[in-house]
Amino acid sequence: MSHLAISQGSLTAPVGSDFSIRRSVFKAQTINFNDKSWAPLLPLDLKIKNGGLRNQRIVCMSVQQASVPKVAVSPLQLEDANEPPLNTYKPKEPYTATIRSVERIVGPKAPGETCHIVIDHGGNVPYWEGQSYGVIPPGENPKKPGAPQNVRLYSIASSRYGDYFDGKTTSLCVRRAVYYDPETGKEDPSKNGVCSNFLCNSKPGDKIKITGPAGKIMLLPEDNPNATHIMIATGTGVAPYRGYLRRMFMESVPKFKFGGLAWLFLGVANTDSLLYDEEFTKYLKDYPDNFRYDIALSREHKNNRGGKMYVQDKIEEYSDEIFKLLDDGAHIYFCGLRGMMPGIQETLKRVADGRGENWEEKLSQLKKNKQWHVEVY
Repeated sequence: MSHLAISQGSLTAPVGSDFSIRRSVFKAQTINFNDKSWAPLLPLDLKIKNGGLRNQRIVCMSVQQASVPKVAVSPLQLEDANEPPLNTYKPKEPYTATIRSVERIVGPKAPGETCHIVIDHGGNVPYWEGQSYGVIPPGENPKKPGAPQNVRLYSIASSRYGDYFDGKTTSLCVRRAVYYDPETGKEDPSKNGVCSNFLCNSKPGDKIKITGPAGKIMLLPEDNPNATHIMIATGTGVAPYRGYLRRMFMESVPKFKFGGLAWLFLGVANTDSLLYDEEFTKYLKDYPDNFRYDIALSREHKNNRGGKMYVQDKIEEYSDEIFKLLDDGAHIYFCGLRGMMPGIQETLKRVADGRGENWEEKLSQLKKNKQWHVEVY
């Protein structure tokens, strides 16, 4: 049975936009349609904002039946390592990569701008799903004259093979951070986020200094291909899950044949703020027994107490099922703004109390079993 519940949720901050209004997930040129090895591909109509993308299509794969092929990926040597790559490039000696594309991926009514940024690293900075890249924006560190800017970490939003399936690119999901003066209500560019604006303003061909990859806590455990993975995100925290899901449902990976359950909870402000929704709804259609997708839209729907619907409210709605899955060994992941966790923890504690369980003891056991994965910023 498939699940797509539209409700409310997520933490937002005021950000601005200077891109044309359009929405997509990745450009059609990420697939070579003349390469017969990709066939057959199932096109998914793109939601067009202001007619900006009439000749582009999104491509996702059906994996409900073994007879429907997934996308071929290369090089398969990326599967050979037993341990993830870590800190291949450090802040003092970063790798200079190239911006391949920058795409606004939210609609006109989204409170702010979020961009999908594809970076060409030439295959020289390999990574695993769930890791992060560091980005060093240009310019001088304002607190250390003469020194470069500090590294900013961004969760990677693609599988290790990238959006082009050739192992040479990575993708970032970046929300433009814009500061508004509380007294005047006007934007103050001097206080805008340095790195997010650098990335969202980038153009194809621009150079970018990257470090990493970093992180192990959000790596996708693959020892049991039939495991359950419960993924909870607010906003751009959905980035690592996009990588997981492409690996599970879109790519042909000989060493990883996913047969378990992936359950995504995504909280954003409104429908126009949904990220990669076309990809996720396609997985839901193609693989309903292995993928569930619940969204919480804080500015459009109410929770059962009449307040705004946040992602923790959606978790509470399915709490009995989630707790049973955790008892059976499911992994649970949290990624997004740091402020998401207190509300989620309070909800889980309340649910545990109602079930006659001690939440602190349960959480300790989940951590001990390595079922609990958190990356907030």
